[in-house]
Amino acid sequence: MSTASRDTAEDSARPGERAGRPRTGRLSLPPAARPYVPPLVLYGVTKLVGLTIFACLLEYAGDYRKKEPRFGGGAHWWDVLQTWDGWWYLQVAEKGYDPRPLQPLAPGGLFTVQQNSVAFFPLYPGLIRGVSEVTGLGLYGSAILVSVLASFVAAAGIYAVVSTLAGTRAGTIAAGLWAVAPGAGVEWAVYSESLFVAIAAWACWCVMTKRWLAAGLLAFFAGLNRPTSAALIGAVGLAALVTLLRPESRREQGVLGPVYAMVAAPLGLLTYIAWVGLSMGDLTAYFTLQREGWAHYFDGGAYTLDVLRNVAVGHNDYLFAFSVPDLLGVQLVIALPFLIALMLRRKPPLVLVAYTLASVLTVLGTQQMFGNTGRYLLPAFPLLLAPAAALGRLKWPTLTVFFTTAAVASGWYAHYVIFELGIP
Repeated sequence: MSTASRDTAEDSARPGERAGRPRTGRLSLPPAARPYVPPLVLYGVTKLVGLTIFACLLEYAGDYRKKEPRFGGGAHWWDVLQTWDGWWYLQVAEKGYDPRPLQPLAPGGLFTVQQNSVAFFPLYPGLIRGVSEVTGLGLYGSAILVSVLASFVAAAGIYAVVSTLAGTRAGTIAAGLWAVAPGAGVEWAVYSESLFVAIAAWACWCVMTKRWLAAGLLAFFAGLNRPTSAALIGAVGLAALVTLLRPESRREQGVLGPVYAMVAAPLGLLTYIAWVGLSMGDLTAYFTLQREGWAHYFDGGAYTLDVLRNVAVGHNDYLFAFSVPDLLGVQLVIALPFLIALMLRRKPPLVLVAYTLASVLTVLGTQQMFGNTGRYLLPAFPLLLAPAAALGRLKWPTLTVFFTTAAVASGWYAHYVIFELGIP
C-alpha cells in the first residue's frame, strides 16, 4: 500500500483527525522529555519497594511506637519520616526563625549552647510553607510532596549528567543506583537532601553544557539550602575560573557568563550566614551554634579516624556511637578510594571532580554522626558514574534481579538502619 493510500485509510478510520495533529485521549510527551521516562520509572519503582520494606520492618519491630514523636517515634510508621531533622524543618515552616543570641547551657554536658532552628537553612522549609499555602495540604504532607518531587528532579539530573558522559543506559542505571544508595531513606522524608541533589546535579550539568547563568543561579539557591553547598559553589567557581583563564574557552564562551557564575554562586550561602550572625549579635554565630549546639564542626578528619580505629577493634569509645550504622559507614569509607579512582579513570569534567572531592573531604573531615556517612555522601552522585557504566554492560533481565534485590535490601540498610538504629 502506498503512503497516500495508508494516509487515506487512516483518515477514514478516524474521522475528524488530521495528519500531523496529536491524537486526542492519548498521552504524548515532548520529545525532550521522553528519554527521562525510563530512569524516572526505575527510580520511582525502586524507591517505592524500599519504602514498603521499611514500613514492614517498622511494623514488625514496633519500636517506633515507644519513642517520642520528635525522636524517631509516632502513632503511625510514616510519622517516623518527619522526626529528628524533619521536626526542625517543620518548626521553621510553621513558625519561622527566632534568631536570638546564643543561650549558654550548664557546663559539663556535650552541648554548651542551646540549639536553635537557624542551623537549618531556609530554602526547603520555605518551599514547604509555600506548597502548603498553595495546595491546602498540611505542612507534613507538603514536606513529603516537596521531597518526593525534588527526588525525581534529582534523579533526572543524575541521568542527564551520567548519560552525557557514559550513555543513556548508564544514566538510567545511575538514577536507579541513587535510589538504593546508603542513606537514600531520607530522599522521601522531611529532609533537604533531595532538594539539594536536584539543584547540584542540574548545576553541574549546566556547567558541563556551558549554561553559566543557570549554573550560577542554581548554586546561589543551593547556598540557601545546605551549608555543604560550599562544595558545589567552589566547583562552579573553579570551573568558571578555568574557563576564563583559557584563551580558547574564553573566546568561545565569553567572559560575562563565567564571571556571573563566580559572583552569584556564593551569594546565597554568604547572605544566610551573615543574616544569622547579624541577627544573633555574633558574625560567627552559625559556626558556634553548629559546634557547641550540635557538636558538628570541621576537625580535619580526627573524628573519622577515631571511629575507624574503634570500630576496627570492636570498641565504641567515641562520640555518637551506633554500632550497626557505624559499621556500614566504615564499609562505605573503605570503598571511597576505589569509587573515586574509578570515577577519575573516566576523566569526568572538572566541575564533577572538584564537586565530588570537596564533598568527600567535607564529610570525612567533619565531626558529625558517623553512622550517617551514607546520607552525607548522597550529594556525591558522580561516584555513581563508574558503577553505572559497568552495570550498563549487563542485560536488563540481570539488571532487574540486581535492582529488585537492592531495592528490598535498601529498605533495611538505607531506611531502617538510619532512622531506627541510629539518628539520621
